[in-house]
Amino acid sequence: MLQAPEITPELIEQDKVYHEMGLTDQEYQSVKKILGRRPNFTEIGIFSVMWSEHCSYKTSKPLLRKFPTEGPQVIQGPGEGAGVVDIGDGQAVVFKVESHNHPSAVEPYQGAATGVGGIIRDIFSMGARPIAVLNSLRFGNLTSGRVKYLLEEIVHGIAGYGNCVGVPTVGGEIQFDACYEGNPLVNAMCVGIIDQKDMQKGIAAGIGNTVLYVGSKTGRDGIHGATFASEDLTEDSESRRSNVQVGDPFMEKLLIEACLEVIHSEHLVGMQDMGAAGLTSSASEMASKAGTGMEMNLDLIPQREQGMTAYEMMLSESQERMLLVVKQGHEQEIIDVFEKYGLEAVAVGHVIEEKQFRLLHKGEVVTDIPVDSLAEDAPVYHKPSKVPAYFEIFQQMEEYEPNVTDPGEMLRTLLQQPTIASKEYVYDQYDSMVQTNTVLAPGSDAAVLRVRGFDKALAMTTDCNSRYIYLDPETGGKIAVAEAARNIVCSGAKPLALTDGLNFGNPDKPENFWQMEKSVDGMSAASLRLNTPVISGNVSLYNESNGQAIFPTPIVGMVGLHDSLEHITTSFFKNEGDLIYLIGETKPEFGGSELQNVLEGKYFGKAPMIDLEVEATRQEALLTAIQTGLVVSAHDLAEGGLAVALAESLFSQLSFGCAVEVTGDNTTALFSETQSRFLVSVKKENQAQFEQIIKDATVIGNVTNTGQLIVKNDNQFVIKEEVAYIQALWKGALPCLLKSKA
Repeated sequence: MLQAPEITPELIEQDKVYHEMGLTDQEYQSVKKILGRRPNFTEIGIFSVMWSEHCSYKTSKPLLRKFPTEGPQVIQGPGEGAGVVDIGDGQAVVFKVESHNHPSAVEPYQGAATGVGGIIRDIFSMGARPIAVLNSLRFGNLTSGRVKYLLEEIVHGIAGYGNCVGVPTVGGEIQFDACYEGNPLVNAMCVGIIDQKDMQKGIAAGIGNTVLYVGSKTGRDGIHGATFASEDLTEDSESRRSNVQVGDPFMEKLLIEACLEVIHSEHLVGMQDMGAAGLTSSASEMASKAGTGMEMNLDLIPQREQGMTAYEMMLSESQERMLLVVKQGHEQEIIDVFEKYGLEAVAVGHVIEEKQFRLLHKGEVVTDIPVDSLAEDAPVYHKPSKVPAYFEIFQQMEEYEPNVTDPGEMLRTLLQQPTIASKEYVYDQYDSMVQTNTVLAPGSDAAVLRVRGFDKALAMTTDCNSRYIYLDPETGGKIAVAEAARNIVCSGAKPLALTDGLNFGNPDKPENFWQMEKSVDGMSAASLRLNTPVISGNVSLYNESNGQAIFPTPIVGMVGLHDSLEHITTSFFKNEGDLIYLIGETKPEFGGSELQNVLEGKYFGKAPMIDLEVEATRQEALLTAIQTGLVVSAHDLAEGGLAVALAESLFSQLSFGCAVEVTGDNTTALFSETQSRFLVSVKKENQAQFEQIIKDATVIGNVTNTGQLIVKNDNQFVIKEEVAYIQALWKGALPCLLKSKA
C-alpha cells in the first residue's frame, strides 16, 4: 500500500486506490458528496474501515432489526460495547460475543489471543469486572496437518491470553466439519458483573472535555484489520499477517484494574476500547453517540514505531488501548490512577461543538469529516436473496432411514467423533478456577459461577448446531437458541438473554444472504418465545476460503440466573437406584445428525422439527422441578441422541451404570436427534411429585452400581458396554487424532 504523502486525492480517484481498501465506486462517490471534495489518503482510509461490514454492519443491519432486544430484565441492549441485564440486588450481568475468524486463519495463536483480549475490553469498558470467558470454535476434519495445527495454536492462544489476564475460561463448544477446513471460526464470549450505578457508556459528551488515550503505544500491527475481516479468505491471505494484532495479557490485566478504579471517579464522562478500526472507531463513535465532534492532535499519540503516518495511526489495531473522555480540568486525577498501574495516559484531544471529526498532524489538518457520516451514515444494503437449490432438494427428500446393525459399536464410534468426543484436551489448558467463583467448570451443560456475597449464581453457555442450519436455516436458527436455553435450564438457572455471533459466507451471493435472513428469522422467533432478548452481538461475513462458504453458523451465547445456589444442577448421575427419565417424544429424525455424518460422510434431508410452544413448556416445567428440589441430574439430548446422553451422564463416576429399556426401532430410540428432549434422574421417593410437574416424562430405567451401560428392548440386550471402556474411548479420541500422522 502506498503511503499518504506519495498519493494525492486526485490519484486516489484516478487509480481507484479505494478499491484496495474495500470501497466501491458508488461508496467513493458518496464520500465525495459528504465532504464536498475529494478525500485525502487518510480520510479515504478512515471511511473504508468505518464503512466496512465489520464496523458498519451495512449488509446485516436490515436483518439485525428483526431481533427482539427489549424486556423488563434488559438495562442496555445493542449499541454499546456489550449488553447489560438486571440480576437483582442492584447488580447486572454484562456480556457479548465477538469473532476473530480471519486473523485466526492466518496467525492462529495471536488471532485467538487478541480475540479474547478484545472481548474482555468490551466488558470492562462498560464498567464491569470480567468474570468469565467462553468460546465457540469450528474446524475442518482432523485429518489434515493444517487443521491440527490450527486447533492446537488457537487453543494455545486462548489459553495463553486468558490464563495470564486472570479471567477464567469456563466453557465453550467445538464442532468439526469439512466446510471449516480453510476458514476456522473463533468466537469468544466474555461475561462481567457490575453494580448498576457504575455502568459506563462510550460517549464523548461535554464541549471542551478532554480526550485521553490510555494503555499500549500505537504500532503498525492490525492496520486494515476491519477491512481484512470483511473479505473472503484466499490463498493470498497468508500475506495478510500484518493485519493481525499482537496481544499483551499482562498489560490488559493492569488496564482492567485501572479502568475499574477510574469508573468511580465523578470526572469520567465516557470510555470505550479501541477495537476494530482502532482509534478511528472509538473516537468517531463516542462523539457521534453524544451528538458532539472531536478534535485530536496525532503528534500526541504514544507511538511504538518511528515515522508513523496519520493513516497508520488511525487505522492501527494495536491491542490494550482505551479512549476516555474526562471533565476539563480534572485530567491529572485520572492520569494519576493509570500511572499508579504503570500505564501511559495522555491527553490527545478534546470534545468540540461542531459535529466534525478533525485530526491534526505536524501542524496540518489531515482529516475533517462530519462525524455522523462515519458512525451513523454508512450505506445500508438490502442484498438480493435466493433460495438455494440444495434446500429445495432436501425438503423434497423422503425421511432418511439409517440402518444400524450393532448399536453398541455405533455408540463407541459416535463417542470418538471429534464433535462428540471429550474436549478435556482443550479445556485442561484453560485456567477455569482463577477468581475462585467457578462452581461448574467445563464439562457440564453450562458453566456456573457464583455471585460472591449473594445466594445466587450465573449460568452461561455457547451453542450452535450449524449442520441443522445448513439443512434448514430458519428451523436451525430456532434450535440454536432453544439448545442454548436448554443448557441453562439443565443447570437449574432461568435463561435471561442472549448474545449472538453471526458467522456466514459472502453475502453478495444471494443463496448465502437467504441463509442469513432465515437464520435470523428462526433465532428471533425462538428468543421471543423463550423470553431471551438479543442484547449484543457481532456479525462476521465473508467466511469463505477459495470460494467455499462455511455452513451458516450463528453462535448463541446465553446467560441465566440461579435464584439460589441450591438450584445448581449438573448433568451427571449421582445415586444408585435413582430413576432415569426421558422427557419428550422421540421421532425418526436424522437429517444433520452425527449418525448421518458417520454413515454417509455428509448431511442431507430435513433438519429435526422444533415446536417452540412445546420447547417453552418443557423448559419451564423442568426448571420448576429443579427449583422444587426434585431433580438430581439433568442433561439435554443433542448430538448422538439418547445413547450418547446416557454415556455422558455416567462419565463422572465410573462405578455407576444404568439399566435402560427402550421401545420401537432401536436406531430411532438411541440415535435420533429429535429436539426438546431431556434426560434426568430423580430419587424414587420423588417420583409422584416429579410426574405431577412434568407430564411428558417417561421412566426408562434406573442408575445402577454395575459400571455398565445396559440398554434392552423387549428384554433383549441392545447395548452392553463397560462405562470405563467407553469413557476411555471418548476421552482419548481427540488426543489420538491430533497425534496421528495422517
